[in-house]
Amino acid sequence: MRIRDLAPADMDDAQRTVAEEAIAGKRGRIPAPLRAWLHSPELGRRAQKLGEFVRYDTSLPPALSELAILVTARHWTSHVEWYAHKRDGLAAGIDPAVILAIAERREPEFTDGMAKLVHDYTKVLLATGRVPDDLHAVAAGALGERGVVDLVGIAGYYSLVALTLNAFDIGLPDGEMPELAP
Repeated sequence: MRIRDLAPADMDDAQRTVAEEAIAGKRGRIPAPLRAWLHSPELGRRAQKLGEFVRYDTSLPPALSELAILVTARHWTSHVEWYAHKRDGLAAGIDPAVILAIAERREPEFTDGMAKLVHDYTKVLLATGRVPDDLHAVAAGALGERGVVDLVGIAGYYSLVALTLNAFDIGLPDGEMPELAP
């Protein structure tokens, strides 16, 4: 790891407050990127709150949220993000073949049109920084305006997570190996 991992005894009051808020929240623990964000407590506090929302409280069902997160993790080749959310995606009902295709940068075969739409929208947004009018119109029609805003929020937040994990080389748990090729 490229940044000091703060033990509770090493934290100042602001850092300790942010860590305690994370542990008291829906996650019940300090999420991996917060290990870096604690060095900027206000960033950590705000990012952690946004993360709690986009992870648990958007208008998208868990399978679609996790699908968008996996597309984002693959885009940034974020091993820790992939490790955490592959398990959650499977638990939410994403087809293992879809997850494998995303990991291998192949086009998944979807049986659910909504999942294909979320995949395609997220992938195009991350690849180009934009979404064509026709794809956006289909997404807005299917997900509603709030759904599209939530989807973009998920991709944006998990891009922040991926970049944090990658920049500070926050590694996988002991004994785990990366599943994503460069």
